[in-house]
Amino acid sequence: MNDVSNPVTNPAPLSRQESEMFLRISNHLARETEIQSALSAVAEEITRVLPFTHFDICLLDGHDWLVSYEVGIKTRWSRRRTRLTFSPIRDLLLGKIDSMICANAMEDPRQTFKGAASEPIFNHNLRSRVHVGMKVMGQLIGTLNISHSEANLFDEGTLEFARHLGDLLAPYFHALHAIEGAQRDARARSEIQTREEGLRLGASSLTQTLEQERQRIGMDLHDQTLADLTRLLREVINGKGPLDRQYVGESLSACIQDLRQIIDEAVPSQLQLFGFRHAITAHLEKAARGSQNGGVPLTTEVVDNTRVDIAAMHPTVRTAVFRITQEAINNAVRHAAASRIEVTIGDDADGALQICVSDNGRGFLRHADSRQSGLIHMETRARLILAELDINGQDGTRVTLTVPASSQGARP
Repeated sequence: MNDVSNPVTNPAPLSRQESEMFLRISNHLARETEIQSALSAVAEEITRVLPFTHFDICLLDGHDWLVSYEVGIKTRWSRRRTRLTFSPIRDLLLGKIDSMICANAMEDPRQTFKGAASEPIFNHNLRSRVHVGMKVMGQLIGTLNISHSEANLFDEGTLEFARHLGDLLAPYFHALHAIEGAQRDARARSEIQTREEGLRLGASSLTQTLEQERQRIGMDLHDQTLADLTRLLREVINGKGPLDRQYVGESLSACIQDLRQIIDEAVPSQLQLFGFRHAITAHLEKAARGSQNGGVPLTTEVVDNTRVDIAAMHPTVRTAVFRITQEAINNAVRHAAASRIEVTIGDDADGALQICVSDNGRGFLRHADSRQSGLIHMETRARLILAELDINGQDGTRVTLTVPASSQGARP
């Protein structure tokens, strides 16, 4: 194996052809403001004089981490950061050597050691490889890497060319990487501020919602269960003649059923025991059976096409999603005058959970009624888990809840 690790040396002078090419590269870079597009512009020039299968820039990105930008082939190296100690070129990144040539990296222990992130080398047959360190003001900022599927292709001339190219690219990509990092930090700060403001508003709304929920439960108990029990007590105490045990039993059974309904609405036990789809299906069927729809039969369906593991969500998020869906179903059953209600559970390309409750009823208009109160509760719960709630009231009602992937596992 004609592999060599090179000590620090001064690059040989550029030829006229190389000088002209590097001037064109500089002109390209001066117009680019983003690393990937800059790398693509450079690669177009390089491929004219040095054919390659894979070309990438690897940059140090915080303590013990690397980030890669590549052209030619897209691999796992650019899809996520890699720990420096697992990089196939860790010797360069640790400053042990200044450059490296591999005649066949697939057989080179320096790049295929135990734990190395070397899958792309084997997946794409990256045999010939040349690597040079990139420095700015004497400080190593990353490496330039050129690979080809043919073995024994690169030589000392290739290495000298790569050194010149690395020296040219280093300050440009260092500046672009710094700008990218600053933009990423600014976005993170903005997201944190938005999240904090959303939580502040959500907490305020939640306080009001909890009070409204407490009052609702109190009114349900007072107006229904307590009233029924009080009437029954009067009849037992003040009634004349023998006690009608059948009547008492039926009355108590009705009170127990009412209490169970209130408890079911307060504690989503089926969600915890049997999972989201089962809980939603059971609630939808139960709500449909108890609907007063003018004699019109009500059909229901739950369609689950999601790849999102709802059971793995944070319990607070999962419960909020259930409550919002439950309230949307209740609204559709009680107010839509529909003959069909469908709940669709799906996701989008970014991994966001999407739940849609749709009906073919009379649509939805905002006004001060119980449905409006339910909508306020739904919107509050959605804000607290940083989800989006969309309501379309044309041609029936369509309520869509979207929970981003970033909100699914986090505690609100």
